[in-house]
Amino acid sequence: MLTSLAIRNIVLIEALDLSFGQGLGVLTGETGAGKSILLDALGLVLGNRADSALVRAGEDKASVTATFEFSELPALVVEALEEAEVDLDPGEPLIIRRSLKADGGSKAFVNDQPVGVALLRSIASALVELHGQHDDRGLVNPRGHRLLLDRYAGGDVAGVANAYTAWKSAEAKLAEARAAIEQAKADQDLLLAHLAELTAIVPEEGEEESLALARADMQKGEKLSDDLEELRAFWDGSDSALAQMRSAARRLDRIADQHSLLAEALAALDRAVIEAGEAEEKLQAAAEAMQHDPAELDRIETRLFELRALARKHNCQVDELPEAMRKMREQLDAIEHGEADVAALEKEAEATKQAYIAQAEALHATRVAAGMALDEAVAAELVPLKLDAARFRTSITQLDEERWGAHGMDSVEFLIATNPGADFAPLGKIASGGELSRFILALKVALAEKGGATTVIFDEIDRGVGGAVASAIGERLARLAGDGQLLAVTHSPQVAARGSTHYLIAKSSEGTVTRTSVALLDAAGRQEEIARMLSGAEITSEARAQADRLLEGV
Repeated sequence: MLTSLAIRNIVLIEALDLSFGQGLGVLTGETGAGKSILLDALGLVLGNRADSALVRAGEDKASVTATFEFSELPALVVEALEEAEVDLDPGEPLIIRRSLKADGGSKAFVNDQPVGVALLRSIASALVELHGQHDDRGLVNPRGHRLLLDRYAGGDVAGVANAYTAWKSAEAKLAEARAAIEQAKADQDLLLAHLAELTAIVPEEGEEESLALARADMQKGEKLSDDLEELRAFWDGSDSALAQMRSAARRLDRIADQHSLLAEALAALDRAVIEAGEAEEKLQAAAEAMQHDPAELDRIETRLFELRALARKHNCQVDELPEAMRKMREQLDAIEHGEADVAALEKEAEATKQAYIAQAEALHATRVAAGMALDEAVAAELVPLKLDAARFRTSITQLDEERWGAHGMDSVEFLIATNPGADFAPLGKIASGGELSRFILALKVALAEKGGATTVIFDEIDRGVGGAVASAIGERLARLAGDGQLLAVTHSPQVAARGSTHYLIAKSSEGTVTRTSVALLDAAGRQEEIARMLSGAEITSEARAQADRLLEGV
């Protein structure tokens, strides 16, 4: 709830610090004293447009700070703050500050952390609900009527939402499967042609690298053929160097036992023969690897070019061609087996749709029953509020299928008829602001709304009424406040007498300087203010006595 409001340099208010508590708080004062300034100031911290005209004349800037405290922070506020990355510890007050300059521009802060004004607007509905003479939000806006009725009815809205999600998920899967099959069918001939082309060439992973290496070796062999041929002469034939080394080794072997140095020479020669033999093998292997075969080179290059052309055609690497073939086969298989999959998905989509319809129809029945009960409850509140000729009706209309949603299949709107025989019309179409405010009060009392804003404000709900009607309004405002917080700007002494706290708004002038002030009244101050409201400018003893009776009567 709203626990404090600090205002600096707003219109006629120079500096004002107010504290608020639970229950019904009433704000009174003479016409023009500045009650609307308080609401304008509060509107700033709730995200209303920052008009530089609100800055007090002669000042450079103005500010408003509102403090809210909760036993548990509203879920809407928690979500909005988390999304805006604003830190708020559990149990910590929510402090909203808005400053504006006389030359334009404003800044907003939540617990001293800068935020956008859009954040203030997004959380305003969870903090303060304002009902005035020209209210076009809150209970007047039909967008919120379904939610209000569901709170009153206690229907299984969450179950309907879950069923709707399951239905739409099943339909999305079905649509995706159908689209995939249609696309596959459209591409079937092309897929078959591509697959046949790839199957004919049978690409293998790693093949490009091996072909490229083989081609490079052949190309090198062509360049080195003369050198290799000359080197071969050192090994080939009976007169080659290697053959002579082997002959020398055989001769030396016959005489090596004649002297140790001969034996050592033989060992060295044997090693040389072995190394030379290995060199011969390497040379022969190199010659074979780099053997220039024009026909084989042509085959390799043709194969390599074909593979690379196919890779470009399918926008992939050569090594990815086998995977491309696998995917093509899967797509073709999907065409063959897709119809069976679609049939199963169609059954699932229909089953989830019927489950949703069953839950939505059950919720519809709950809403209809609750709507009838709400109509009776509101009707009972209208007579004491001098609206006995008016009628209230909860209109529940089943929507066409394309408009069904997580909320169900109903459109809900609160309608009224102010005169006998008149047609029912939306709440916002009422011509009289006073009637509208009283209708809203009757509706809120009947709903005994829970889960709405933590602070409710009624601005001059009693305009144009008095006596028993004003007493009825005061009694209902006090009842509606209950354990919560309700603030009422009022001109009615009957309403003012019902307040648990009473604030007097006054305007004073010193020369050319005019100021608005607000004071929390004690018991004597309350008696005097209510007496003024009863008698006018001159407060009489009879008015004070009547004020006492009003205060004692509550």
